[in-house]
Amino acid sequence: MKATRASVSPIAWLIAPSALLFALFFFLPMGLMALISVLSGNPVVQSNVTFTGKYYARILSDSYYFEVIWTTIRIGLFTTLAALLVGYPLAHWMARIRGRTAYALLMMSVLTPMLTGIVVRTFAWMALLSDKGAINQTLTGLGLIAKPLSLMYNEFSIVLGLTHIYIPYMVLTLVGVIGRIDERLEHAAQNLGASPLRAFFEVTLPLSLPGILAGSLLVFALAISAYVTPILMGGFQIMTLPMLIYQQISSSFNVGFAAALGMVLLAISLALIIAYNRILGMISGQRDLQ
Repeated sequence: MKATRASVSPIAWLIAPSALLFALFFFLPMGLMALISVLSGNPVVQSNVTFTGKYYARILSDSYYFEVIWTTIRIGLFTTLAALLVGYPLAHWMARIRGRTAYALLMMSVLTPMLTGIVVRTFAWMALLSDKGAINQTLTGLGLIAKPLSLMYNEFSIVLGLTHIYIPYMVLTLVGVIGRIDERLEHAAQNLGASPLRAFFEVTLPLSLPGILAGSLLVFALAISAYVTPILMGGFQIMTLPMLIYQQISSSFNVGFAAALGMVLLAISLALIIAYNRILGMISGQRDLQ
């Protein structure tokens, strides 16, 4: 008998290039980083390396690194909350607007900042918030303040800059979700006696929760991994995980410890993704029961 050759589905051939690229540019770098984080020494320049957990033990034994991790998470949370509070009304307006021209103008206003580099937008905020910036100079010239306000080199400036940079991701995620919510549901709630505000909180807001979670997850993940804006607007006075990783590589070339810090940052992101999937599953289960 002739051996029959196993047939490969055409879909598998279409998926293969993407899977290969995903493996090369995601799984392989993540795997190498995880491996380096448990090796003593630099495998690039040393041959006698052994497995060790000293880098993770260093993180767990020093409260300074817990403070850096909490600062990173706190900045991510504040940025996500600010982006949601500003982005949700704009996304709701865009999803419910009638005219195509008005929708196109709003979409352009959201997308246009993304065409400008992050460094340029960060320096623009620095020109506004610095001691001799436009805001302090204006307030001082009007006699409203005697000395410049401390608007730079703190968590406020970092959150403000990150919110401006990442708010388009929140808006674009929410527009698609809110746009799929049938407006007749709101009208039906109002016809049954609910006020427009109550109809929004009991109909539109719960139905848009998956978009809120997806947009928040995206913005939070981007905020905690940001480097340029925190270092420029924080001035090394506010230390975050990406800045600490850069310091470990640039100053002491401690690749193993930098990889361990990178794995901590990755673990935070993975924990958020798992929590997001579970919350989304709970929401879907409740809807099925209803």
